[in-house]
Amino acid sequence: MSDLFEAAGLTDEAPRPLADRLRPERLEDVVGQEHLLGPEGPIGRMLAQGRLASLILWGPPGTGKTTIARLLAKRANLDFEQLSAIFSGVKDLRAAFEKAEGKRATGKGTLLFVDEIHRFNRAQQDGFLPFVERGVVTLVGATTENPSFELNGALLSRTQVMVLKRLDDAALGKLVAKAEEHLGKPAPLTEDGKAALMAMADGDGRYFLNLVEEVFAWNRSQSVDANGLMAALQKRAPAYDKDREGHYNLISAWHKATRGSDPDAALYWFARMLEGGEDPLFLARRMIRAASEDIGLADPTALMICNEAAAAYERLGSPEGELALAQAVIHLATAPKSNAAYKAFGAAKAAARETGSLMPPAHILNAPTKMMKSLGYGSGYQYDHDAEGQFSGQNYFPDGMERQDFYQPKGAGREGPIREKLEQWAKLRRERSGE
Repeated sequence: MSDLFEAAGLTDEAPRPLADRLRPERLEDVVGQEHLLGPEGPIGRMLAQGRLASLILWGPPGTGKTTIARLLAKRANLDFEQLSAIFSGVKDLRAAFEKAEGKRATGKGTLLFVDEIHRFNRAQQDGFLPFVERGVVTLVGATTENPSFELNGALLSRTQVMVLKRLDDAALGKLVAKAEEHLGKPAPLTEDGKAALMAMADGDGRYFLNLVEEVFAWNRSQSVDANGLMAALQKRAPAYDKDREGHYNLISAWHKATRGSDPDAALYWFARMLEGGEDPLFLARRMIRAASEDIGLADPTALMICNEAAAAYERLGSPEGELALAQAVIHLATAPKSNAAYKAFGAAKAAARETGSLMPPAHILNAPTKMMKSLGYGSGYQYDHDAEGQFSGQNYFPDGMERQDFYQPKGAGREGPIREKLEQWAKLRRERSGE
């Protein structure tokens, strides 16, 4: 007679997903993370020395964080305890620490694995500190978010952050081979079909094995190519968190590709963000910023084009308005570059902070009253329109402050004539001041 667990399908003989059946039994069998687990990797060296520090495993989904934590406990001869920050609260944490205290009294250590550790609030994270410091638990936290942003500095100072990589094609190829060996037959895919399946996984090993399991279940007489695969399987949306690290990483990539005058790469990152669901108006704002920061007066039309592209998108929406933004992306990437205006503004702000109380020189102050005239306001001012060449060369900086050259055009694009003009004015200024 079956018990309740058997009736629910929770026995060892119950069907399990392929990803679970292929879960590695040894650290050496984990694919794609050799930079951490290999003999020269930080975790590999730790284990070779017979020690294991508290760790934060940071990486995309499906890269083996939970598996590595389990195997680390096994290798270090520690009891494995697992909590999820999604489902656990203060009561669960307290119970886990009390259990670890009891095991420690018997000479047994505990590896406490906390999945999605970034979801614990600051106070809860602080609760780990005394138990980690005293060695009651070896903490292994897993997160998909940047620990620098999501975890307490105090907790980070007591752990080592290990960065897991998304699985590349070589690692995914090993998973296919393991699946074929486990199932006793080759995957019903052509070589380009396998390549397309790997592209669909986007570096997520668990998702990839789920796809492989589905492909094996087709029982087709002929191997499926890339076109057949795309028709049969739903492609997953690219991994992109609009308010988290993916957001900052991709906009950084776009900005640097634009600054580097690579229109193809700039268009690629622009499209990646759009496909990930990014707000096109956020991208428009960043374009306007780039037009001033990286191009400036080398091509003043860049700012106008970006503003017009933003207005066009606001008028048309998606998808029609996206083409205007794409046009602006290409213009920015191919425009001559200069950060002279950006640097000049930064230098001027720094000088303003240092000399914020200095008054303008008297000759450039207005004198609307007789008293102000008697005090010298406006005395000696030269009207530039009446000066030779419409340039007086007077000093407009505060008394007691040396003249500054904040704006130093680089000479690219339209800044070439500007630089020549500034050099000419500087010469006239020296001549008329008697230098």
